[in-house]
Amino acid sequence: MARDTNHVAAERLWGRARRPARTLAALTATAAGLVLGLGAPAPAASGHGGREGTPATMTRAGLDPALVAGRGAAVDFDEQEAENAATDGTVIGPDRTAYTLPSEASGRTAVRLEPGQYVEFTLPRAANALTVRYSIPDAPEGGGITAPLDVSVGGGRHTTMTLTSQYSWLYNQYPFSNDPQGDLLHPDWWITECGCVPAATSPTPTIDKPFRPSHFYDEQRLLLGKRYAAGDTVRLTAPKNSTAAWTVIDLLDTQLVGAPHVEKHAANVIAFGADPTGRRDAGDAFDRAIAYAEKRHLKVYLPPGTYQVNRHITVDDVTIAGAGSWYTIVKGHQVTLDTPAPDGSVHTGVGFYGKDAADGGSHDVHLSGFAVEGDVRERIDTDQVNALGGALSDSTIDGLYLHHTKVGMWFDGPMTRLRVTRTVIADQIADGLNLHTGVTDSSVSNTFVRNTGDDGLAMWSEKTGDARNVFAHNTVQTPVLANGIALYGGTDNTVTGNLIADPIREGSAIQVGSRFGAQPFTGRLKITDNTTVRSGPFELNWKIGLGAIWFYALERDIDADIQVTGDHFLDNTYNAIMLVSDFPVKDKYAIRGVRFKDIRVDGTGTSVLSARSAGSASFENVDARNVGAVGINNCGSFNFPPSGSEFAVNDLGGNDGGGATGPWLASWELPNTITCDDRPPVAPPPAPAPW
Repeated sequence: MARDTNHVAAERLWGRARRPARTLAALTATAAGLVLGLGAPAPAASGHGGREGTPATMTRAGLDPALVAGRGAAVDFDEQEAENAATDGTVIGPDRTAYTLPSEASGRTAVRLEPGQYVEFTLPRAANALTVRYSIPDAPEGGGITAPLDVSVGGGRHTTMTLTSQYSWLYNQYPFSNDPQGDLLHPDWWITECGCVPAATSPTPTIDKPFRPSHFYDEQRLLLGKRYAAGDTVRLTAPKNSTAAWTVIDLLDTQLVGAPHVEKHAANVIAFGADPTGRRDAGDAFDRAIAYAEKRHLKVYLPPGTYQVNRHITVDDVTIAGAGSWYTIVKGHQVTLDTPAPDGSVHTGVGFYGKDAADGGSHDVHLSGFAVEGDVRERIDTDQVNALGGALSDSTIDGLYLHHTKVGMWFDGPMTRLRVTRTVIADQIADGLNLHTGVTDSSVSNTFVRNTGDDGLAMWSEKTGDARNVFAHNTVQTPVLANGIALYGGTDNTVTGNLIADPIREGSAIQVGSRFGAQPFTGRLKITDNTTVRSGPFELNWKIGLGAIWFYALERDIDADIQVTGDHFLDNTYNAIMLVSDFPVKDKYAIRGVRFKDIRVDGTGTSVLSARSAGSASFENVDARNVGAVGINNCGSFNFPPSGSEFAVNDLGGNDGGGATGPWLASWELPNTITCDDRPPVAPPPAPAPW
């Protein structure tokens, strides 16, 4: 999708629209507060962590697990935040300002280690595997460095992990750069740092470098080789001779991994020439094994090992099973194409792809039990360098680990009846998963998504509507850009039982948007029993706070049967709920008839509801506490007619609680009292607590 130059003037008033991962249009962001300098850790050194003997403190998305019981993905690992562990390092954060290390950490807090310092965790349960989420500095010229991290468990001899920043540290304007000293990618774009278009401004403004650093974190996994007991300690130490000036540890995941899965009656890829050491390319051997299995109606088996694959493996009517994502790793280099592909790709890389929908798509594909490790270090939206792609109907994906690709899974329909379960998607340059164009009757459940560079989970009804799809019981943490879960048009879709935490910028936890050329919302949209935390962030282009859930009318009305029921919005940086129309179309499009019922709001920096659109919504049994400003910030369409706001609030009863300014939904606010404060002061809410 080309950049729409007709909206340049509008963008100056209201902010530039972000585009999903396969578009080419513009994106800007603005630094709010301190911009992090290259090679320097974020500010806010706020003391030391726990002392020796600190007991294990398990969390889920940085929360007491009791606060999110029954919500989010059912995972087989235990999460511990570094700031709760014993350390002689320094706690950084909390901070919700973009472009800082603590702001991108889980829980917005982490631990910085100087060379020679450690952080030590206590195992809550038996474990033989761990995942470390960390950040180390970029190289001065960009491109990343490597550095050691010593890992000792149970007081025994240490193992050394080699950390890398080669897949982190992006800079500049969308679609970002690896060059910390680069000039503006788009000097003809409006940027908020100077409140101008630099190329059209005299004298030319000076922009700090590195400009807008982000995407600081990465994760690495380690099999320990033996089982350790609950109560044993895991010590992570930055060696005194480390090549990194500092190492930031965000969290540790530990788990007990079972024995490798074995498929005896299958087409074993090693028998077809695949090298499990990863030294020789195994792509052709995979193709031979798949062709043989299709003829003999067998599964394809990927035994334990690392297999080098540097291109797409086309899959259709085949089952591919690995020994488990910790044991079977399919890993590839990004390869530059001699000439661009018809779809615009200039690179290829490791990935399992169904056939294009235009060619009939693929069917009956079943993928399970392996990891896909990519080599994507820059965002090029035309590139098909995703871990999984194409069109997969009547298919299943289970128990994969997808890492360092552009998008974990990007499916281009029309296609139907896909099931994604028990999969981990981490450290993506763009989306975690996107159901794009005519995907129907499909579901994503018990899937864990962390550190995406765009929407964590998305349904995008471009050209053809998505319908009857479900996102259920997934966890999405720390999307660096955009939303945890995003819905762009579609019919009869459902988002239920999910846990979304810590969106960083240009998005929030849940978005319902008429944008990016999406088909309208029709039928019923259900958003039920989800929990969001530390969401509702500051929108850096608009310079306003978002809602943890936000409805955005940019290209058409939003007026379907939308039900938001049983959701919990915790520790909201600004608002819990926002309904907004883009300013240039505020008198053209409206958001109507959204129904909120049985909602809990625990903590808002500003309001429970921010209405910046024409339209209406109803509220029933919405309980709120620790509300930092007036309960309803009603600006309507900013015309301020004598008859009241263009947005009407319907009180259906049972709406209780509030904050310092009184009840969040007071009679004097109804139905459409203008209470507009464009940028209200923020009262940081307390930490969430049992209701």
